[in-house]
Amino acid sequence: MLFNSFAFLFLYLPVVLAGYFVLAKLRPRWAIAWLALASLWFYGYWDWRYLPLLMASISLNYWCAARMLASRNRSKQWLVPGLTANLALLGYYKYANFFMASVDTLLGAPLHDWHIVLPIGISFFTFTQIAFLVDCHRGLAGEYRFIHYALFVSYFPHLIAGPVLHHKEMMPQFERPPGLNAADVAVGLSIFVVGLAKKVLLADPLSPLVAPVFAAQAHPQLIEAWIGALAYTFQLYFDFSGYSDMAIGLSRLFGVQLPLNFNSPYQAGNIAEFWRRWHMSLSRFLRDYLYVPLGGNRHHRLRNLMLTMLLGGLWHGAGWTFVVWGGLHGVYLVLHRGWTAWAGMGLPRWWGRGLTFLAVVVAWVVFRAPDLSTAGDVLRGMAGANGLALPHGLAAYAPYFYRGAQFSGIRWIDFGGAGVLVLVLAMPLAFLAPNTQEIFRHYAPGAAAQRRLHLCWRPRKAWSLAFSLLFLGCLFSMNRISEFLYFQF
Repeated sequence: MLFNSFAFLFLYLPVVLAGYFVLAKLRPRWAIAWLALASLWFYGYWDWRYLPLLMASISLNYWCAARMLASRNRSKQWLVPGLTANLALLGYYKYANFFMASVDTLLGAPLHDWHIVLPIGISFFTFTQIAFLVDCHRGLAGEYRFIHYALFVSYFPHLIAGPVLHHKEMMPQFERPPGLNAADVAVGLSIFVVGLAKKVLLADPLSPLVAPVFAAQAHPQLIEAWIGALAYTFQLYFDFSGYSDMAIGLSRLFGVQLPLNFNSPYQAGNIAEFWRRWHMSLSRFLRDYLYVPLGGNRHHRLRNLMLTMLLGGLWHGAGWTFVVWGGLHGVYLVLHRGWTAWAGMGLPRWWGRGLTFLAVVVAWVVFRAPDLSTAGDVLRGMAGANGLALPHGLAAYAPYFYRGAQFSGIRWIDFGGAGVLVLVLAMPLAFLAPNTQEIFRHYAPGAAAQRRLHLCWRPRKAWSLAFSLLFLGCLFSMNRISEFLYFQF
């Protein structure tokens, strides 16, 4: 079930909210159980056959954590089987097909294709529980009731596409007495509408600009390649940050604050800052549970950085394009550290932002492409190696263009649709506009705004009217329900 579907907005969510608030008033302990059951039902709605898998994962990890907490001096003997089980689960469902295909290519002989279906959200609930087990071993996690732990892992706002949750942020909130708070409801609904607008009004209209350019054998020319690459760059941002905003807003309805996941990443002045702003909960996980255990900044830090980014790329998907994408960002970060160490300072911000954005766009091309061959084709098009195609109507001005220009028309970009106009609007919004937490800085979850703005949300009639109209605009645009891009990761 998608957040941007009528079934979710007008059936599932009202029933879950009503049940939660009624039980919070009559039977507070039952309210948490109701929310956990509703979250499990939400997951099972996608494919009920994978619900036992989620329940088994929750039960096994809770049992391992309980054993570790009961035997502090021997916690490692429970940590290793727990981590092995989690990684084996993720490896089988997410990487078995990739491994078989790679061996097939290497040997040149067809092997049996297992056709394993990737359970939705498996990366998120597996990483969440790995962090919990590691912290139990470190003595940083306490004992929790099973119902609280089950809700922590399966909590429906985050379950499908994050953020990656941490127990120290969530468990104390689940242990608080549940109840209805009018301010939380108002803020939550408003943040949800912002996220829905990002998805429906900005991300979805960009999709028709992307798919034709990244199709096999498309050979996009200069203009087509750049429009396709930029369209995907902003489609992914508004799609994923829109989902994160919706998750934060939905959770706020229940009085629970989720961690922030985006902080205007395309406004970053360097690549390190980009990763402090993009998918922040995953960046935190990779730092705390991979980079630091590998040695962090203490020794072999460049190696640790490359390994972390390569594995972070592989986490996103089972394919060589994701490995190369992670490797590119590892190289970017190594070069950034080398420049900073050599020059003693970063690049000037005015062109550091431009260089960072260009590097990110190049990496997104590899990330989006179905294979490395297609990625190379699009990158060649962006460099002009596939030629320059211009509209037929400009043929009369041929002397003003360089000799290699062809007036054969633009093949893969539909200038008659809304996509190009939305792209023109999306760019300044991502580069210049305040983000969600800045707009809601007086009520925002988790982080203070970096800029003091006059445009700040308040519980006023004008804001209510504006968000009501925005919500109606989203409803009228939901004629074609589309999945979130990060569902596949």
